Amino acid sequence: MSEAVAAEENPIRPETADDTGAIDLINMSAFAGDAEARLVDELRKTPAHVPELSLVAEDGGRVAGHLMLFRSTLIGEGGEQTILTLAPTAVVPSRTHRGLGTALVRAGVERARQMGFPAIVEVGFPAFYQRLGFRPITEYGLHHDLPVADDFATALELAEGALAGGGRLEYPAPFRAFYRRPVEA
Repeated sequence: MSEAVAAEENPIRPETADDTGAIDLINMSAFAGDAEARLVDELRKTPAHVPELSLVAEDGGRVAGHLMLFRSTLIGEGGEQTILTLAPTAVVPSRTHRGLGTALVRAGVERARQMGFPAIVEVGFPAFYQRLGFRPITEYGLHHDLPVADDFATALELAEGALAGGGRLEYPAPFRAFYRRPVEA
């Protein structure tokens, strides 16, 4: 199925309060545990939450995918600027490889651009995001203090030069805690 067909057949929209149970189930099934579902719930409670950028994709009238973009801070040569972090992106396992995840990311990027955010970073699955135009954060001179290698994170400029000069990425407390949680056996 082409990406255009996926987006046309599977409407993408901001989540509503009625979607939270489905979003939890999507994240639990996609990631085989509840850590990402708890992360989404915790991020919703912070000023980092951008309700218009917590998106769901429908498939056959049911919520089958979810993506969240939330505010983070880039501290660079020119001071601080608010950017976005993309995490998590999840699709019900029975609906993967149909373009839903790609359509969600592209919709999120476009909405973020329209809202005037200058850049997006993400941590995890760099090969997937690089297919969508994201580049390793090291190419921009960016770094973070998460306990994952910098090359495991990617970034996308929405405004030309937004990441020029590099800098340090600061994430909201729930996201930092997510990466510092003990590994479950």
